[in-house]
Amino acid sequence: MSPPPPASNPDDYQQVVKDGVVASALGSAAMVARLLLSTEPVSAGWVIRRIFAAAITAVFVGWGVAEHIQSIPLRFAAVGAAGYAAPEVLDYVLRYVKARGEKELASVKPNAKKKSAKKRR
Repeated sequence: MSPPPPASNPDDYQQVVKDGVVASALGSAAMVARLLLSTEPVSAGWVIRRIFAAAITAVFVGWGVAEHIQSIPLRFAAVGAAGYAAPEVLDYVLRYVKARGEKELASVKPNAKKKSAKKRR
């Protein structure tokens, strides 16, 4: 597929920028409402991590589906769904990596003690 021809009318660019700003504002308001309605205690780092995870994912998904989904509302829905799910996916990945790292450390620590005991003899 080839991209659509560039718009030659400056008003078209202004409309695209306006739509982008409105979509960003609505998405930001939804994320803030979601975080404020959360029942679990949160820290500033937790909030910032979730906001950045959602924003970065939404940007990459937006770029990725631009050529594949021609319907604008469907494209916005795909970007919104990906951004909405991104914080939970990030939390899962972080827990998985942490558990995997702790497992690796636990398997290495006993071996390190055995090696140091053998060197002492």
